[in-house]
Amino acid sequence: MVRFFIRSLIFFGLCLGLLEISLFRLYKMAIFNTDSPQLIIVLGGDVDREHVGVRLAKQLSLPLVVTGGSNPEYANWLIQNSGISRDNIRFDYQAKDTFGNFTSLVDELSIEGIRHVLLITSQDHIERAMAVGWVIAGSRGIHLTGFSVPCVPFCQEEKLRKKWFDVIRSFVWVFTGKDVKIILGLKWPSLFSEV
Repeated sequence: MVRFFIRSLIFFGLCLGLLEISLFRLYKMAIFNTDSPQLIIVLGGDVDREHVGVRLAKQLSLPLVVTGGSNPEYANWLIQNSGISRDNIRFDYQAKDTFGNFTSLVDELSIEGIRHVLLITSQDHIERAMAVGWVIAGSRGIHLTGFSVPCVPFCQEEKLRKKWFDVIRSFVWVFTGKDVKIILGLKWPSLFSEV
């Protein structure tokens, strides 16, 4: 029985070590990536972000993914008036928050071979979005470059506890594939407000 326990412990340690080596390699790949962006992601929540995303997608000739954001009718109108091919734009309405924006897309982007993403969000949201994104996208070897859209006079400073909770939530997701909110049965707005 003792031998079985020791062997199991050694096996578990080796598996954990291989996982850490693999993750370290992916994060290193993401951090040191100097290639040009291959895709633009706009985090929804403000139509100004979508306008900037469409403009940059057109200027840089890059595909665009809009997560959440304005209603589909407005988004389609914006795309039709932009002159960008509908084939180069995807809308993803799966996410309910910043964490979900990344977890709903990152595996798909990794499979598609995306290694560098230009991330667009508001200036009052960029710090938390980049922190969450670096943890989640970095775990798949994807480099993020942030681009903030001015939000004055409507900027709302985000609480530090919300940023740290989302970062911890992101690390839990990387290691378990599960959202800590679901694991613990937490209700988001009651725990930390969005503002």
